[in-house]
Amino acid sequence: MISLHTSPVRRRRLGVATAAAGLLATLLMAGPAAATPDPGNRGEARTGVSAAQQAEAKAAIESGEVPGVDEIVHSSNITHLANVPKDALKGLNTDLAFQGKYAFAGNYDGFRIFDISNPSAPKTVSQVLCPGSQNDISVSGNLLFLSTDSSRSDNSCTSTTQPATEKSSWEGMKVFDISDKRNPKYVAAVETACGSHTHTLVPERKNVYVYVSSYSPSATFPDCQPPHDGISVIKVPRNAPEKAAVVNFPVLFPDGGNPGAPDNPGVSKTTGCHDITVLPSKDLAAGACMGDGLLFSIKDPENPKIIDRVQDNVNFAFWHSATFNQTTDKVVFTDELGGGGAATCNEEIGPKRGANGIYDIVGKGDHRKLVFRSYFKIDRPQADTEVCVAHNGSIIPVKGRDLMVQAWYQGGVSVWDFTDSSKPKEIGYFERGPVSTDAVTTAGPWSAYYYNGYIYSNDIAKGFDVLKLDDRRTDPAKRVRLDELNVQTQPDYFDR
Repeated sequence: MISLHTSPVRRRRLGVATAAAGLLATLLMAGPAAATPDPGNRGEARTGVSAAQQAEAKAAIESGEVPGVDEIVHSSNITHLANVPKDALKGLNTDLAFQGKYAFAGNYDGFRIFDISNPSAPKTVSQVLCPGSQNDISVSGNLLFLSTDSSRSDNSCTSTTQPATEKSSWEGMKVFDISDKRNPKYVAAVETACGSHTHTLVPERKNVYVYVSSYSPSATFPDCQPPHDGISVIKVPRNAPEKAAVVNFPVLFPDGGNPGAPDNPGVSKTTGCHDITVLPSKDLAAGACMGDGLLFSIKDPENPKIIDRVQDNVNFAFWHSATFNQTTDKVVFTDELGGGGAATCNEEIGPKRGANGIYDIVGKGDHRKLVFRSYFKIDRPQADTEVCVAHNGSIIPVKGRDLMVQAWYQGGVSVWDFTDSSKPKEIGYFERGPVSTDAVTTAGPWSAYYYNGYIYSNDIAKGFDVLKLDDRRTDPAKRVRLDELNVQTQPDYFDR
């Protein structure tokens, strides 16, 4: 069921009442996946919803405050053009990357390539079975990169789960040749300490550098020992990707980073980074590193240099991702409170937790500082059975304005304006109603990105969505065209 609501209808402050040898990939065109995904740090569903919460969710639906189960609602400036459900890959859908007329969609079971030359009717080009959460994905030229952040029996795409306590277990980066989009070929694998939860490309003419973010070491894990206070840097020669190798492990937290509890209750202890965003044209990067936010120089990509570091021990539980504005005088950091498995868009949590933190960048060169300005969190009501928290998004390129589209799990897709970094505001949205009124279920958009005039969203449960945004504030972005987009490798939209 689809209904149309404009933004003011449902406003209320935060919610309802309370070719390398041995490598193998399997190409799938149809039929069921032959393996199940690893849950990683996300489960399919969470229990613990009280009878009162169930009743409140149902009452909110009946009153119209929250959409019905699976009901689609959106603001008047957004049109839902297409949805492509899951097919052969049954795992959780994850991140997105783009190149020309293609979209690349990660999934805990592997990845899927879409032809988006007609955004109203995306077509599946290929599906590759290669289990290994969370299969964070990016592309550069003829190479596709895939993160494995679960302990596997080996580095092949036919591997099985194996305890991280086993020395023979493998996790890290996989590299595919995508010169033939209908038949991607697995060509290289690089094991990295603590695996690869996410990764970020720093592309050069002859080589691609890959910053690998991972965390949560343990003395019981032979290949993930504490302290894990940095990132792995992989160098991948474009003409010989099979020679990809780790070339450095720069320490970003010589003091160990945020200690977390008991010093800072409710804050994640820093044991690595979750995600890094680079702006190569400015030799700049921002790191979201569990209990810390970083600004650093990548002038020497093998040896990143920290410029500034901030913490928020009041409202940020887990620094998850980062996004620069186009003029590089702001950074948006996200807080993934609850790890993508909890209902946090409600009155109990409030407007400052599980939100975005907007920071201005002040000063010049190595003396630049991150200065906090405000929080932004969607205030559309969400049921207490809906996982909702700030997640992956991208800039909408409009000169003179700072606009962003962002995924909020079951909070849907939000379009918002942070031109005034002290007074951010939502200007559009798209969302589905609760998957269930009986249990907290992980679903909704994992990523929502703007690419060549359209918004593309990878819904964890419902599949690949295409949205059209028509708004005088965002319409100039339709004239900006890119040949390739990995959101964590931000382009300079206006100086190319």
